[in-house]
Amino acid sequence: MLALLLPLALALGLLLGWSLAQSRQRPAGRLERGSRQWLRWLEAAPSGWLIVAADDGVRLLNPRAERLLQLSAALPSPIFLEQICADAQLRELIHAARRHQRPQRLEWELGGEELEAIALPGDGGWVGVQLQSRRSIEAQLDQQERWVSDVAHELRTPLTALLLVGDSLSAQVTSGNAVLVERLQRELRRLQLLVVDLLELSRLENSLPGQGMALQPVDLALLVERVWAGLRPLAEERSIGLSLHKPMLEAPPAVVVGDESRLHRALLNLLDNALRYSPDGGKVEVRLGRGRHWCRLEVQDQGPGFSEADLEHMFERFYRGDPSRMRSRRTGSGLGLSIVQQIALTHGGRVQADNHPQGGALIELLLPVAR
Repeated sequence: MLALLLPLALALGLLLGWSLAQSRQRPAGRLERGSRQWLRWLEAAPSGWLIVAADDGVRLLNPRAERLLQLSAALPSPIFLEQICADAQLRELIHAARRHQRPQRLEWELGGEELEAIALPGDGGWVGVQLQSRRSIEAQLDQQERWVSDVAHELRTPLTALLLVGDSLSAQVTSGNAVLVERLQRELRRLQLLVVDLLELSRLENSLPGQGMALQPVDLALLVERVWAGLRPLAEERSIGLSLHKPMLEAPPAVVVGDESRLHRALLNLLDNALRYSPDGGKVEVRLGRGRHWCRLEVQDQGPGFSEADLEHMFERFYRGDPSRMRSRRTGSGLGLSIVQQIALTHGGRVQADNHPQGGALIELLLPVAR
């Protein structure tokens, strides 16, 4: 539930910042009804909200933000950021969001309480800041993870029993029921994969960046080769090869600091996805590069590429593209690319997709380099 509410809250803040920016040159009596409604919602929001104008004037400070920032009841009017925020880290977070025009995140401690702030840049130098108590966030994450884990474990037992029944039936098939038994086994294996992927995605979505990971230097070129070795039997059935382009010898190696098992899962999903859409006799190209701060891994297939709907929805849960474009009969759970996206986010990176100018689909994974 938290994973759904947080983006909604962030969007709410951006819309409010926009509406305030549009109305700051108009008399207060002429504020649109919608703007007043946004204000009432944020005033009653369970998370803290701070809206800061370009001159660092505080245009909104809801009661929850006052409590989290441990402010006294008597506040000056007008209010400026320096008057309510003695912490230089939070002020720098707001200025960084305004300067770079990108969302910024901060974890810090104030008066013995661990807080989290997300600063969202708006138009005209306006910035919206969402404040949360880390203890309440982690309690909700733990509760949701336990619920999903319990459901997944409860499903595993009957699924295992059904798989055993399917194996027993397969040993007694006749010409009349062979197709039905094969279909039963295929659907049970798909359900088993779905339960495993749901559990993994829940763990990732309910983990803060860097949390619960065994961090170590990971050479992406070696990891790609290990992942492909596991997929080679499937690739050889359709005569599909791998073309791996590593950084040149004089260039720094593509090494990141991350959880090797999760990065292995991300690359497995990307390469397996490329295999599904590659034509027989084709190849999957993987290109590695390294900049000053980022390692870039590109996976390109020789398939039909992405449609506009794919590019808009492909990282959503259970989204499936046009099945007629898939060159393989194997189907997945519909969660593979969602898992890749969450793994990238928990490593402080991102994943994006496009069509290659020379044809085929191209997915790019960006990860911070090892320091």
